[in-house]
Amino acid sequence: MPTSTLLNDVNIEAVGSLIDAVRSDPEAAATTWRASITWNGAFRTEARVRGFDPIQSDEPIALGGSDTAPNPVEQVLAALGNCLAVGYAANASARGIELRDLRVDVSGALDLHAFLGLREGHAGFDDIRVIVHLDATADEQQIADLHEHVLRTSPVGHTLGAAVPISVDLAAG
Repeated sequence: MPTSTLLNDVNIEAVGSLIDAVRSDPEAAATTWRASITWNGAFRTEARVRGFDPIQSDEPIALGGSDTAPNPVEQVLAALGNCLAVGYAANASARGIELRDLRVDVSGALDLHAFLGLREGHAGFDDIRVIVHLDATADEQQIADLHEHVLRTSPVGHTLGAAVPISVDLAAG
């Protein structure tokens, strides 16, 4: 692959080909993603995604786990940060903007009362805060436009920010 098609290590031709494919066949945009999770005792689990090494999960010692891996809520925060970083890299590259540095800090406030069964109510994050540290070869308006575009188009951001129907079926045995 010629290096002239790379910016920020993003293969611009590959992204352009995907965009062209979806434009010519809008049904090609409908994708399904999967993960399969296996319980490994106590609060340890592993998620298998495509052909990658398993993604481990555990709970901190204070929550009864053995603290061998990030817990699920930390992984949700990481998923949001990773998705935003991909959005900045892809869209900066498409706009000809070179990224010199990009870091995304994500935190969320979560009250454990509902999770622990101490009261009814909301068991998830009360809020999620993100700080994007971005240094790029662009002026202030270009950075602001990039930022707004990434926020508008982040799949994980939209998933977390919207009421998404979830169906959970129990297959006993």
